[in-house]
Formats: sequence, structure tokens, C-alpha cells
Amino acid sequence: MGRSFVGAVLITFLVLLQHPIACVATKRKTVTILSIDGGGIRGIIPGTILAFLESKLQELDGPNARIADYFDVVAGTSTGGLVTTMLTAPNKDNRPLYAAKDINNFYMEHGPKIFPQSSRNNFMKKMLNLFGGPKYDGKYLRSLVKSELGNLTMKQTLTHTLIPTFDIKRLQPIIFTTTDARASVSKNARLSDVSLGTSAAPTYFPVRYFETKDGQGKIRTFDLVDGGVAANNPTLLAITHISREIMTRRLKYEDMKTVDCKKMLVLSLGAGTGKNKEKYNAATASKWGLLSWMYNHGATPLLDIFTDAITDIVDIHVSTMFQSIHNQKNYLRIQNDSMIGEAASVDISTIENMQTLVQTGKDLLKKPVSRVNLETGRVEAVRGEGTNEEALTRFAKLLSEERKFRRLGTA
Repeated sequence: MGRSFVGAVLITFLVLLQHPIACVATKRKTVTILSIDGGGIRGIIPGTILAFLESKLQELDGPNARIADYFDVVAGTSTGGLVTTMLTAPNKDNRPLYAAKDINNFYMEHGPKIFPQSSRNNFMKKMLNLFGGPKYDGKYLRSLVKSELGNLTMKQTLTHTLIPTFDIKRLQPIIFTTTDARASVSKNARLSDVSLGTSAAPTYFPVRYFETKDGQGKIRTFDLVDGGVAANNPTLLAITHISREIMTRRLKYEDMKTVDCKKMLVLSLGAGTGKNKEKYNAATASKWGLLSWMYNHGATPLLDIFTDAITDIVDIHVSTMFQSIHNQKNYLRIQNDSMIGEAASVDISTIENMQTLVQTGKDLLKKPVSRVNLETGRVEAVRGEGTNEEALTRFAKLLSEERKFRRLGTA
């Protein structure tokens, strides 16, 4: 089921890019998408980048500008799903619950309690984690998320939101979206349940179980783990989703007759990876048994492999499509694939490591724009396109212009 789903998504995407989609008119020139990867405590990295982007939007449009005001779809997996809800869930004034600049404060304050280092460093806890029970009980995270989000549901987000999870009972991805939630009562889950589901990383947190009811009171059950097992990088899901919604007329784009990749502005933020550290090799792995593939000197090789493969294949596909129509500047992927030491971990929440992650995000802003080389499959710096900081400044101008264009269209 999972493989066929991913295959269907890719085929649909290819078809959509080759054949522009007819849609009902809304005054828009560009469809805007933000995607945020999973990565545990490394969510501080995209948090740093989003704070910079929002500051640029505020320079253009005033101090009340927020990320949710500018993107048609915000997609996030795992820790990216938590960031997505922070950016799009409404407060009592019907404005975003968090400004982007406050995301890192959230991690700094709550990270050490979500990932208590006493559990991580306790020898007996490590042994129990190998043979029974997750590394963390998740009680603090559950209490925090419920306190922050209350009874808010998916249909109440301030812009269209997409959060992937994986149902271990059905063995298939479950994609929660604002559009589906508005169309179907059973899909209008609480944001707290969805956030806890998408961040329930296997071996780290307990599986998230909850129920919803349809209009006739029939119960639907969910047994969810981290969306990263299906779509750690949800960019392709977001593009396919918005294309489907236009095609089925559930999203109306007045005064725009067609939507294709040339009319998409996509920002995809990674949460860092240590894949270029080259910590595994054939000579060593050839001697591994089941346990070593699952857990090896504090690392989880099988999870690392699946997560990086899922993340990178999306970047390769999206890069290919944007480059093939010479619109590569409208797809910006910002990722650090050279994380080392404690910074590469998903759950080291010491003050020192979190400060390192903040600095990693700042350093990433100063690095040159990078893009997949379609010949080698490797990500390489692009000459002549400046730094990520400069590219985000350009994105901020385009986002601001698009928002003003839409406001004029509804005046």
C-alpha cells in the first residue's frame, strides 16, 4: 500500500507538470508552498531560517506580517509538523499562535523536557529501549501540545496545512490536510492529535492512538507513528495536494486559468542530516545482523537509511521537474547534509547543542544556494545565485508582491 501510494503521487506529479491544470479563476499569479522536514531537536535549523524569512516579510509589509499570511500550503513532517501547527494554528485573535522568531524559543524552553538527557544517558534505560518501550515516555510533549493547541482542529488552521503520518494498523500513510478536514468530519482531527502522531518517532516516542467520528457517529481509529517513515520531506506531497485540490475545484483560483510548475513558488527546508559523514560502509555493514542494522554504537542505521532515502528522492524529483522547465529559481531547497557529532542527533537537547543548531541555521543562511546535480544526484553549490540569505530575500519580495496582487484582486 505504501509503495503504491508513493508511486501514484510521483506519476500524478509528472502528469500535472506536463499538462497545466484548468481551474476556476481567483486573482493569483503564483501558488506558494512551504515545506518543513522532520528532524527532532534539529527543528531549530528551519526555525532559524523561517525567523529570517519572516523578518524580511516584516521589513516589506510591517511588524504584523506572519508566515501563514503568504503561503497557500504549509506542510510539515514530525518536528516540521509541530512547527507547521505553531505557524498556522490560530490564537484568540485569529492570528498565528507563534511568530517565526518564537519557534527557537519554544525549542530552547521545552526541548530539554521533551528529550530529557537523563533518559538518554541512563544505561538501564538504553537496555530497556532495545528490548521494550520507547526511549522517552512522551508525557511532557503530550501535556505541552494539548496545552498549546487545546481543542483546535485541522479545519481551523489559518492557511491550508498538510501533515503526514503513518498508520501502523493499516500499514499506509495518513495525510491530514485542512481541505480534507473541512470536507469530512472524520478527517477533522484535533491538531494536538495530529501533531503527536506525526512526531511519534519509532523507538523514541509511543505510538499515538486517537479516534474521530463521522457525521453519523461512526468511529474511525488511528494508530500513528512519525510521518517521516513515509514522507520526511513533504514537499512533493504538498505540490501534488494543491494540484489535486485545484483540479477537483476544492481550491478556487479566480482569474487564473492554469496552474503549472512555472506558477509555483516552493520553499523546502531541511532539518539537517549527517549523510556526508559517511559513517557506514559495505565492509562493516556486511557483518551486521538484525540488531546491528537497528542499533549500532548509538546510531540507528536502518532508520537513517530510510529517512535520508525518502528525503532525497523527493528533492531529486522536484528538482528535476523545476530544472526541466528552466524554472529552478522558484524551487529553493535549504539543507545542511554535513552535520557531525551531537548536532547530527535528533534528541540531544543540551543548551550547548541547541545553540550549535541555531548557529548551524545562521551559517546555512550565509552558504551559497545549492541544487541537485541531475547527472550525479549530489547537491552542489550553484554559481551566480548568491547565498541562501539572498535567495530568501528574493522569495520575500515575490511573496509580498503576490499577497498585494491578491488583495487588489479582492478589493
